[in-house]
Amino acid sequence: MLDLDEFKNSELFENIVAKIKAKTELQTKLKLAPKCVDKGMSVQEMAEFLEIDIEIIRKYLRENL
Repeated sequence: MLDLDEFKNSELFENIVAKIKAKTELQTKLKLAPKCVDKGMSVQEMAEFLEIDIEIIRKYLRENL
């Protein structure tokens, strides 16, 4: 059985941390989308500014505005 230190040094732990970080980063960026809309930015401009795929922005805006 793995102890905590072994787990923290495992590839599984690194993968979990990377996925959580990526998801959190995306959620943080998407929270800016409504403010970008308020500033008159197009979906294309938002995608470039936030460095997010345009389809992800469109889906987020459809579901949250």
